Amino acid sequence: MGVRNAPPHAGPMLESLRGLGYATPTAIADLIDNSIAAHAKQIDIQFEWASDKSWVRIVDDGIGMDDCKLESGMRLGTRDPRTERADGDLGRFGLGLKTASFSQARRLTVASKEIGGEVVCLRWDLDLIGKESGTDWPLFEGPAPGSEHLLAPLYEMEHGTVVLWEILDRIVTEGFVVSDMIELLDSVEAHLAMTFHRLLEQQNTDLCLLLNGRAVKPWDPFLISHPAKALESSEYRLVNTTGVVVQCHVLPHRDMLKPVEQEKAAGPGGWTQQEGFYIYRNKRLLLSGSWLGLGDGGKPWPRDEAHRLARIRLDIPNSADLDWKINVLKSTANPPVRLRTQLHRLATETRATARSVFAHRGHISPALHKGAKALADVWQVRRSAQGTSYRIARDHDLLASVLSRAGPLKQDIHAVLRLIEETVPVQRIWLDTAEDKETPRTGFVSTPEKEVLETLYAMFEALVQYRGLSQDEARERLSRTSPFHQYPALVSTLELGETNDEFKSEGF
Repeated sequence: MGVRNAPPHAGPMLESLRGLGYATPTAIADLIDNSIAAHAKQIDIQFEWASDKSWVRIVDDGIGMDDCKLESGMRLGTRDPRTERADGDLGRFGLGLKTASFSQARRLTVASKEIGGEVVCLRWDLDLIGKESGTDWPLFEGPAPGSEHLLAPLYEMEHGTVVLWEILDRIVTEGFVVSDMIELLDSVEAHLAMTFHRLLEQQNTDLCLLLNGRAVKPWDPFLISHPAKALESSEYRLVNTTGVVVQCHVLPHRDMLKPVEQEKAAGPGGWTQQEGFYIYRNKRLLLSGSWLGLGDGGKPWPRDEAHRLARIRLDIPNSADLDWKINVLKSTANPPVRLRTQLHRLATETRATARSVFAHRGHISPALHKGAKALADVWQVRRSAQGTSYRIARDHDLLASVLSRAGPLKQDIHAVLRLIEETVPVQRIWLDTAEDKETPRTGFVSTPEKEVLETLYAMFEALVQYRGLSQDEARERLSRTSPFHQYPALVSTLELGETNDEFKSEGF
């Protein structure tokens, strides 16, 4: 059997690698992974606008590299992705530095210095591939002529590394102007704040990311320890695997947050885009805002308004990359089949809590979840093969009381209720919720207390005179019934007698 040697052609191969799908923020994050792996404490990212001469530079104070290590690092596919990694290693494929850089720039220069060593520098230049005799994969020594000054920070450091991007043909495209560079900086900052937030905010950390001289502040997707959160679970360790930890969170409703907190909690992608699982490896975020293909009845869950407050932190060790199918871009992950049942259960419970918080605008009384007897909801949701319908409960205490005293108007009242049921503006409500990113105002929100009290008293009177409850029992039941549980002070004032005459004299 014959064997042939079929090495790839350098030019086409490198140009193809440019299309892996990196965006500028994810490419920068890949380079920062290398700096963190080199034990850097300060990483300085700089974007310099100079039209078609613009450049991007990352300077870190990590341990640096000698000439041999640098050459190895500049090769494509230096390490076998199947090789066991150190616990704190954020890499896997040995491609990140090169593919991330080539996706944005045609010239990549890396200079490095170990403590007590000399500065060493190597450079890839895609425009020169195939133009150097004697080599198909030319790796040049030193910076490009005229770019020497861009490596100056390294000469003033005891150790560290500089990564320089030039000829930014994938960033500075036709029509790209300085305002676009500013907008790009904002997106890079938001991505780094999210991707490295746990490394930046952990106790005793001395890691600092600087973007054009300004410190990147971490963005916490989970609002850890916020007093208005409906759920912040314990950490769960999944069975049938090692080192996989899950923590479930349900964020506060917007009504429970200050304006500045609302904007921050929404995150880079907005509320619905940020719901779902957040997968971390060594506290570095790999994937955010995904339900990982989980769902019910063979249909994956969509990201929607009703569950936008649900966020689940999921930590995996770097030894699980193959099991979770982590890609080169560190942007996709798929849980092993053996873990999907556990993840589905945790996600289902978290989504249910998030849906309840969203529907009740965050005002969920703990008493409603303790099995205490409360009044039935006025609206009943009925699901069948023909679809979902909404019906008014005829046995609701107040309604049943009215119907029992309606006399000849009873048939007309039934007709009005039926008309209301058949004309619920479901589509309008759905559109308004989707467009305004908010649930319609219900539950007596912004209603004067006098109007709330009128409705409360009618309910109270029905419970006492129609249901035969004592006044104390009626008040207790109303205090556990939505939405009246939000008005405990008003409920406590309810009393039959003079109050009854007062309401009647006002025409109630």
